Amino acid sequence: MPKIGIRPIIDGRRGGIRESLEEVTMEMARSAAAFLSENLRHSNGEPVECVIADTCIGGVAEAAQAEEKFSRENVGLTISVTPSWCYPTETMDTHPTRPKAIWGFNGTERPGAVYLAAVLGAHNQKGLPAFSIYGHDVQDIGDTEITPDVQEKLLQFAKAGLAVATMNGKSYLSMGSVSMGIAGCIVDETFFQRYLGIRNEYVDMTEFVRRMELEIYDKEEFEIALKWVKENCNPGADVNPEHLKRTDEQKENDWKTVVKMTLIARDLMVGNPKLAEIGYGEEALGRNAIAAGFQGQRAWTDFFPNGDFMEAILTSSFDWNGIREPYMVATENDTLNGITMLFGHLLTDAAQIFADVRTYWSPDAVKRVTGRELEGKAANGVIHLINSGPAALDATGRQTRDGEPVMKPFWEITQDEVQACLEATQWCPAVDFFRGGGFSTDFTTREGMPVTMARINLIAGVGPVLQIAEGYTVELPDEIHDKLDQRSNPTWPTTWFVPNLTGEGLFKDVYTVMNNWGSNHAAVSYGHVGGDLITLASMLRIPVCMHNVPEDRVFRPSYWTALGGIEPVGADYRACAALGPLYK
Repeated sequence: MPKIGIRPIIDGRRGGIRESLEEVTMEMARSAAAFLSENLRHSNGEPVECVIADTCIGGVAEAAQAEEKFSRENVGLTISVTPSWCYPTETMDTHPTRPKAIWGFNGTERPGAVYLAAVLGAHNQKGLPAFSIYGHDVQDIGDTEITPDVQEKLLQFAKAGLAVATMNGKSYLSMGSVSMGIAGCIVDETFFQRYLGIRNEYVDMTEFVRRMELEIYDKEEFEIALKWVKENCNPGADVNPEHLKRTDEQKENDWKTVVKMTLIARDLMVGNPKLAEIGYGEEALGRNAIAAGFQGQRAWTDFFPNGDFMEAILTSSFDWNGIREPYMVATENDTLNGITMLFGHLLTDAAQIFADVRTYWSPDAVKRVTGRELEGKAANGVIHLINSGPAALDATGRQTRDGEPVMKPFWEITQDEVQACLEATQWCPAVDFFRGGGFSTDFTTREGMPVTMARINLIAGVGPVLQIAEGYTVELPDEIHDKLDQRSNPTWPTTWFVPNLTGEGLFKDVYTVMNNWGSNHAAVSYGHVGGDLITLASMLRIPVCMHNVPEDRVFRPSYWTALGGIEPVGADYRACAALGPLYK
């Protein structure tokens, strides 16, 4: 896993100046490293490691020595720290693609802020943007406390930087091609490779047929999985007309097929050493995929069971093997939503919701249809997020923290919470336009979760842009929910979403948010993580075209200020255009 490099920067002048700063500078580095290691994990649960340069960096020779060490140690981002004036261009991190931040200690004895300003000027002049971390209040030199505002910026930068480093060199696997003419399914390799550092891999959906017919999967695991499904996947209503209902025998075979599809999709993504044991060494390797998508409709679902079970189970934080890191799998192979899910997962470590941004329900429309009025957080209207099954079961909201519903990193989830998520979910026979059968999930997300809805879109003449809407999940009274849900599809999972409104612009009201959403899909993360998404987007040079994140949580490199800080949306676009994609 990528590591964080800590660069202790020092005034290189000997004869008393450097000597007086050696210990305090290195202690500042050690404090930063300890804080980050204690408070961060990778999305796979492993602790984040920090690598400190062997010596303080007082000039270019020591900067080169630190760079050699960081290269050996797989450092993916750096934080330079100093309590004093140093020589900027001789000590700065000049790596062309690595995210970088500088923490200049706010003290008056040896002004780290002066170095911070000078080195940021050098970074901006050279086109190597860096994040500025500068404490609000003056501290005494040698004070090892990391103040809360500095802590917040260290974590926001580090988590986004780790996401950048984790994606680099991985693959996105398209299982199939374009679904139903959805433009987000069209693989834009320039976007993946130049903005994300991700390569593109492809398999035709006939690979699923080949592996099922030749039994290229772990048959022992298949039996365990099928038993788990029968014990834990509660049957739901079959809403199909009688002449389209599948027989019990067909449904039994459908369950076997969708379980095999799940095993095969996972093996295609990350490989499986068990396959080598049965003579399939090539297949055992997988595609090094950090995210994937399954086309499904219609080439597959007109003849085979749909991918809903596969997508829902893989994107959840648990299966028959126990509690584990969720996989990022996009329904309909919407590559752009798959990457948005990946962003959210790497920033929160938790499962993600894939959903259609299906319907805006105004208070008047709800009253007309149900005779009831919306109340509470839903009083100004709601957005119905719903899709055919791929939403992670974590999205039921049956995991809790301090009594409140949450979506947790997998290492915090208990077995009781797994069971609660499973019990809150029903598996309904797929509706009639899934002619090949299959099963879709039916649940309603619990009220009260702070969540962030996001989406990457590709825009001609601009490139990728990111949309963000922070808000909350709500529940509607049964008399309202049932009537609204029945009008769409009662066999699919529902998340009622209410964005935080600002009363102006794109967040004037709920309708305006819905009306300006750039696609039919969105990814939803637990927590208000719009600020983290903005930080990550700036590292990748993706402008943010729509967000409702408070100004104090927007954290970008200082380069952005020089391109029009008084008008931050335009500055964001200009900075991303001037710098170009992260990977040239």
